[in-house]
Amino acid sequence: MEPIIVVENLTKYYGDLEAVDHISFSVNKGEIFALLGPNGAGKTTTIKMLITLLKPTSGEGIIAGHNIVIHPAEVRRAIGYVPQLISVDGTLTAYENLMLMARLYDVPAHERKERVEAALSFLKLENFAHSLVRTFSGGMIRKLEVGQAILHRPQVLFLDEPTSGLDPVAKQDVWENLMELKNTYETTVFFTTHNMEEADEVSSRVAIMNRGRLAVIGTAEELKEKAGQGKTLEEAFIFITGDRLADTTPARFGDIRRQRQNERKLG
Repeated sequence: MEPIIVVENLTKYYGDLEAVDHISFSVNKGEIFALLGPNGAGKTTTIKMLITLLKPTSGEGIIAGHNIVIHPAEVRRAIGYVPQLISVDGTLTAYENLMLMARLYDVPAHERKERVEAALSFLKLENFAHSLVRTFSGGMIRKLEVGQAILHRPQVLFLDEPTSGLDPVAKQDVWENLMELKNTYETTVFFTTHNMEEADEVSSRVAIMNRGRLAVIGTAEELKEKAGQGKTLEEAFIFITGDRLADTTPARFGDIRRQRQNERKLG
């Protein structure tokens, strides 16, 4: 299969702290790739280097044929990004948020209305197009953020903890949209998570990251087999890293914003 992301010895230091330690991997076109690890593992630092928000200390990353250091503008045109922190404006409507993002992405003026309406329809938010986002549930907010990130039709969609703070029904709804996006447009989905169930159910492959290093990469089934017959992905994670993961599920706008802020501070 054709790789659309290639990473070689990617490294990031913060002073004497090695947040990401010479990691190497590749992601194939159309794949759903999970970067799994606890808070502080280096997941967010990794994703920020790949989307050109952070400059690597050393190593190389290639996204859709473009070097993340040498050609950052080309990389940004090829990707969409949904961060941990809330990226929508609660004082605007869903339609206004999408239209604003369409302008920022330089979507041609004559195409903006059609693309915004198509995104709302794709995400099943058309009935809430003119509602203020501050009235939305956590799942609706996340879906709108995905809509913002796909307006320019990226080849790769990066999501940092995409279902953080969502209840199980909202998580399923968000992933149904992401799966449809992958199947309809062959979009490659790269996401970080500490949710074992999520990584097990939706990913093509999982990379386990711990203390800045990649411990192992493979399908969820391959990783579970490493821990022994009948083991869960969580048991495999503990077997491989010796650590445990935790998850919480607040549901409202203010709660999910605080949750994402806290998780971002912890990495």
